[in-house]
Amino acid sequence: MLSAAASVDGFLDDTSPVRLLLSNDADFDRVDQLRAEADAIMVGAETIRTDNPRLTVKSAQRQAERVAAGQPPNPLKVTVTRSGDLDPEAKVWHHGVEQTPVVYAPEAGAVLAGARLGGLADVVALPGSRIEFSAILDDLGARGVKRLMVEGGSQVIAGFLAGGLVDDLLLAIGPTLVGDAGAPRFARPARYPGGPTRRMRLVDVTAIGDVALLHYRPKEDS
Repeated sequence: MLSAAASVDGFLDDTSPVRLLLSNDADFDRVDQLRAEADAIMVGAETIRTDNPRLTVKSAQRQAERVAAGQPPNPLKVTVTRSGDLDPEAKVWHHGVEQTPVVYAPEAGAVLAGARLGGLADVVALPGSRIEFSAILDDLGARGVKRLMVEGGSQVIAGFLAGGLVDDLLLAIGPTLVGDAGAPRFARPARYPGGPTRRMRLVDVTAIGDVALLHYRPKEDS
């Protein structure tokens, strides 16, 4: 499941040092519910560097419900990095880590990530110099992950969509215009299955206050 929020003109953020909040409180609560239902949450290393997220379930009630169901309070945290340049002081390694976070990187990046993070994460070296998201899904499946929530950023989003690996795309459109050419887009340029003429199946459109939530099934044609 891929979950993201974008502006009307297709940006994930602006270029200011403060994260741009595109959603509203009700939509943030919806995302918290999705996190509570997931076995693992994945973001790219750039998201960790720019947003410094905790990637936790915020609701104490939802955490308690997970525990009652025999799960840890928070999903497994997963990230991917090419360079291995990850800050050991980032919040993701120190909040809600009942399960050791997993880092995937090509061989060279894995060496640096392992050296920087030490025992803070389980660093998995991917063969070669590329990040193969299908191989990552296979490894996560072997770890017992059945439902993965992918939260970005744009390079990770593009990788999953280009690989035809997304079952559900939940895209929240915030009522703002960013208009900054240097800001990150929803997804980076890539060769997407079927090209620009292929139409994904739209499952639902929901108004959440001033936010429009679009639910697509990328593997299905309209």
